[in-house]
Amino acid sequence: MSRPRHVHVITPGDHFSPRTGSAIPTVVHGLCGGTPPGEPRPAVVVRRDTYPDRYDSADILEYDRAPELPIRGARARRYLDAGLGLLGLPRPAARHDLTAAVREQNTWEPSIIFAHNAPQLVPLVDRDRHLPVLYAHNHLLRSYRTWESGRVLERVAAIIAVSDALADQLAPRLPRHLRERIRVVHNGVDTAAFRRDAAQDDRTPGDGSGPLTVVFLGRMIPEKGPDVLARAVECLDRPDIRLTLVGSSGFSAEDRLTPYERDVRATVARLGDRAEVRPFVPRAEVPRLLQSADVVVVPSRWPDPCPLTVLEGMAAGAAVIGSEIGGIPETLRGVGMMVRPGDADELAAALEALADDGDLRRRTAAACAAYAHVHDWGAAAAELERALEGVG
Repeated sequence: MSRPRHVHVITPGDHFSPRTGSAIPTVVHGLCGGTPPGEPRPAVVVRRDTYPDRYDSADILEYDRAPELPIRGARARRYLDAGLGLLGLPRPAARHDLTAAVREQNTWEPSIIFAHNAPQLVPLVDRDRHLPVLYAHNHLLRSYRTWESGRVLERVAAIIAVSDALADQLAPRLPRHLRERIRVVHNGVDTAAFRRDAAQDDRTPGDGSGPLTVVFLGRMIPEKGPDVLARAVECLDRPDIRLTLVGSSGFSAEDRLTPYERDVRATVARLGDRAEVRPFVPRAEVPRLLQSADVVVVPSRWPDPCPLTVLEGMAAGAAVIGSEIGGIPETLRGVGMMVRPGDADELAAALEALADDGDLRRRTAAACAAYAHVHDWGAAAAELERALEGVG
């Protein structure tokens, strides 16, 4: 007997499209694509005015934008919600858009409804018809006290966290009986899209055929640490190491440069032709960028729960270096290289070791690729199925 259909509700206004670099749509697309044969085709709830070129891994359930609230500005709405939450009241701004997303739920077949990063969606789900599951991609209960999360999530069937590290962050914000509903489902990777062919890996770094290519791919914000990587390369002062930083502060190449981005670019400018900065690229270009890298670095300063670039760099055949923080060690320990977050000297030493030792680079890359091969989205979808066994 097939289990209920999976219906994923992503952040209102987010795009279920390969044009976006947002993590949640990428994860949802991966999970939908990894649905086991014979199970119902999943659906994704998407606002009608988002990018029309959607992923084809799921059916699309469209809804119209909710009327504007009288309070303008995302920050003002967040403050309003947080303040009312402290008073024991519902968070109206969050629920406003989410109510529109599930307005037609009475027409849907009985389903498991995944509320991606949306605890306020759980009370809006018709529990007599559907099973609500909170899918946490980061520490979304940071502004909740235990009693509020208990009230909001009382009827949740399960809480999915993308790493053990994130589960440990969420648990203290939940009453004890809800902590027992936490399940961990790590992100996967599209190995077919990211795997490099033999022609892309026909040289050994340090053999004189070219420089060691080092790539950072992500949002250009302090939490992601691209400045740490730029400083590490600068202090090495080696012409045989070439750095490419790819990303913008948001998910558009048209984003205006922030003061932080200007500082990073100033560091990169001192490296001359050994380094470059490129703005945000559409999702479809990501595999090619990572396949061009000898080394992919994920230098996060904050406890990144389960950054996609770690597994994607591994699947692309690169040696991956990541910060020992958040959920990154759960993927890298034993296969990649880890450094202290924010430590440019330690990162420089790791890069230098890979530049000087081609055998080390090859062993590390091979171990990373082997790990990624068995942690694709099919494996993640199967892990999700196991996590949901017995919930009701």
